[in-house]
Amino acid sequence: MKRTAFPNPDRAPADAPLAMGGDLSPERLLDAYSHGIFPWFHDDEYPVLWWSPDPRAVLRPERLHISKSLRKRLKSGRYRVTADVAFAKVVAGCATPRAHQPGTWITPRMASSYKALAKLGFAHSVETWRDDELVGGLYGVSLGRIFFGESMFSRQPDASKVAFAHLAAQLARWRFTLIDCQIMNDHLRRLGAVFARRQDFLRLVQANNNAPTLRGPWRFDCRRSALEVAG
Repeated sequence: MKRTAFPNPDRAPADAPLAMGGDLSPERLLDAYSHGIFPWFHDDEYPVLWWSPDPRAVLRPERLHISKSLRKRLKSGRYRVTADVAFAKVVAGCATPRAHQPGTWITPRMASSYKALAKLGFAHSVETWRDDELVGGLYGVSLGRIFFGESMFSRQPDASKVAFAHLAAQLARWRFTLIDCQIMNDHLRRLGAVFARRQDFLRLVQANNNAPTLRGPWRFDCRRSALEVAG
């Protein structure tokens, strides 16, 4: 790995931050992702916390799992899906507190930093629309052939899953090797995410640093649907 201001993530605690402090400049964020590290904190008044958990939740795009209910949703044509047309609105949707949580980790400083990455072509959004209303989506960072997922949201049933399915299909077509899901949850597990040992994940990230990055804006290729790559 190239020299970095971060500690070696392979020696970090399994479930605690590996570092704190620093800014959220595009340069620092890209350095972090290129070493398998991401920021996660809850208050702009306190230092940034940097993480590299063990194990890591990951999904290979070609191994996307689509349930019967999601398959039916995709076939219905109820939603329209786009990429990189409403990045700021997707981030705002992801930052809205959920019913089961009192606050959000997507602080104003965090949102501003990822918008800066989007302008540079490294951060991307996927939008799910019902008519002309944004009802779900996700965003993340692309480096080489890995997409580092950050957050997703839904305002209508399966809206974020539909966005994720379309993203996985497109990434498979572009021969991306991995979607980093960071922390496992039931939502991701149902889509096919699995645990990877940090050691194995960091090895993939290091190899990925030699791959060219497909910078934005992205557009989906309609010739391959999410259902074609579903496992």
